[in-house]
Amino acid sequence: MNTVSPNFNDRHMGQCIDMLVIHYTGMESEKAAMDNLCNVDAGVSAHYIIGEDGSVNRLVDEDKRAWHAGVAWWRGALDINSRSIGIELVNPGHEFGYQPFPELQMNALISLAQAIMRRHHIPPRNVVGHSDVAPTRKSDPGELFNWQRLAKSGIGLWPDGWVPKNAPVEDVSAMFSAFGYETADMDATITAFQRHFMPERVDGIADDETIGRLSRLIDLTLTDDQIIKPA
Repeated sequence: MNTVSPNFNDRHMGQCIDMLVIHYTGMESEKAAMDNLCNVDAGVSAHYIIGEDGSVNRLVDEDKRAWHAGVAWWRGALDINSRSIGIELVNPGHEFGYQPFPELQMNALISLAQAIMRRHHIPPRNVVGHSDVAPTRKSDPGELFNWQRLAKSGIGLWPDGWVPKNAPVEDVSAMFSAFGYETADMDATITAFQRHFMPERVDGIADDETIGRLSRLIDLTLTDDQIIKPA
């Protein structure tokens, strides 16, 4: 499909695409989501939207800056829209009856995400959810999204092999920052982390298990030589 959303502009000159941000639509129907993403007055968009049946529609060309992340932060970068591809998954979200993501939808996402990562050389560390880059505002794609499955397909990271770890409060903040999170509101940051990496328990408490998983993820990034520079 050709570009159908009017809500885009040019990426900042010289800015490479090095992030993939996954969202849910959080609306009552796919039609409502499409209408919103293509409404000039709404001022939001994404590069792709994937239906529950696995249908993929491109709304904005990848070389353009879609308006999906909003006020966001990851690894020191602020203009996430300029450096990312945004994918919306049709799902009513927490407000309208949050539900698991269907198999057809997940299969389509995996195929699309793998192709995007190959095209733009996006490192796994920079495959994130909307809540990861905007923890005080967003909760999508949420705790029902299967990040572990994506990681097994080379899309993102997953903390296999973690061990419980204790750390002083000041070290915990530094660890979250080292991995990529903004840490001004630690309760929101911990909750966002758990939605992504510990979905069986989302309580905003940085216990030994949470820190153990975070520590493992930091270990996994040590070979990552693609460091985002603040924009």
